[in-house]
Amino acid sequence: MTFHEDRGLSRRVLLTGALSGVVVGGGATAAGAVTRAPRVLIATNEPWGTYHAAPLLPEARRLGWEVVQLVPDRSGIKPGDPVPVALPGEVDEADLLVVTGAGDWPAECAARLRRLPLVASSLAYQLPVEAPRAKEFRGRLRAITASSPAEAKVFDDYLGTGRRPIEVVGTPQTDDLPRHAPEAGTVLVLTSVTKADGTGGAAPGTELLLAAAERLAAAGKHILVGLHPREDRSLWERYEISTVPSVQASARAEAAIGIPGTVFPVVAAVGVPLVGCTDPRLQIPAYLLSVCTHTITAADGAVAAVETAEPVSRKVLYEAAGPVGGSARRLFKVWRKAARRARVA
Repeated sequence: MTFHEDRGLSRRVLLTGALSGVVVGGGATAAGAVTRAPRVLIATNEPWGTYHAAPLLPEARRLGWEVVQLVPDRSGIKPGDPVPVALPGEVDEADLLVVTGAGDWPAECAARLRRLPLVASSLAYQLPVEAPRAKEFRGRLRAITASSPAEAKVFDDYLGTGRRPIEVVGTPQTDDLPRHAPEAGTVLVLTSVTKADGTGGAAPGTELLLAAAERLAAAGKHILVGLHPREDRSLWERYEISTVPSVQASARAEAAIGIPGTVFPVVAAVGVPLVGCTDPRLQIPAYLLSVCTHTITAADGAVAAVETAEPVSRKVLYEAAGPVGGSARRLFKVWRKAARRARVA
């Protein structure tokens, strides 16, 4: 779950310098045949946040694609991260550049990698307000994808593309959903990010979520915590912290409560009832709230909200999450077409 805000990166000079050495080739022989695996470069609003690209890796391996996330440097990449990363100056051949937002880093990458065909794919939620830098590259976009019909409308507003067709492909995280087998009394707490850092912004509401977890524990609920990859673990160590990703952890939960974000529709797809903790400072797209049976603004309402929460209807789920299953395959199909059209042109 991620709270996004478009904000200038503090190391603007570093970003520009990192991009200045890029050389992009076609990876083809004189006869025009590609001699290496197709390679897609991804640039996100959270330059070091590889967790949104990770669900793409199984399908990439199946198809024989290389997925590489562009980063300004390796300072924010943990050892053993499964997502390959590269500084733009280290990439000499690629077939496609995918931007997942229109923040500073994606815009800088798009500006420097002008020879690459460009696609915008929403892999995390944005707000329905045009991003200041979207106008710099939206005229180059060969395709736009979003997870769901509701997300497509938001992404269109965010990019300022004027109701241009957006292909709904689903959410790659739904391609391998666990079977819902709830354990009696278990509630999954879906955290967000308490402190902003160079990788991305923070989300208000953590105090409310902490207090809600306390109320639920006092009522006899077993608290299972699904940590956001950038959350402060020490805040939640009094409870069981899941050792598997939040979507897999949700299979154990009778209900989930948290600050609404990207993971909410995916957890809803597992069949878990959801309760959202909201804060006046939070800006949350309506479709993320739509999968919540209740939203609360005070911790005293947490127990009743969790105990009466219900799974969403198929109609609401489709609008928020899109088609379930096969999502990565559909996404790569769009990417492959965009790259192929560029080679033919």
